[in-house]
Amino acid sequence: MDTTDFALRGDYITLDALLKATGWASSGGDAKAAIADGRAVVNGEAETRRGRKLRAGDVVEFDGHRAAIQAAA
Repeated sequence: MDTTDFALRGDYITLDALLKATGWASSGGDAKAAIADGRAVVNGEAETRRGRKLRAGDVVEFDGHRAAIQAAA
């Protein structure tokens, strides 16, 4: 599983926006469907809320990818 550090630009990013920003989902619709199918895991637990706010310290896993959320610089 490849791991990426994702630096926030503000206080948080939503789960669907993260999937689009990392390129793991090609569109908002794809992100929404993948999340609804339970393919996203946040901090070790399946997450089905596309608007889930991700903050520094959270870890997201999706289809063989992992992103560690980092605080804004």
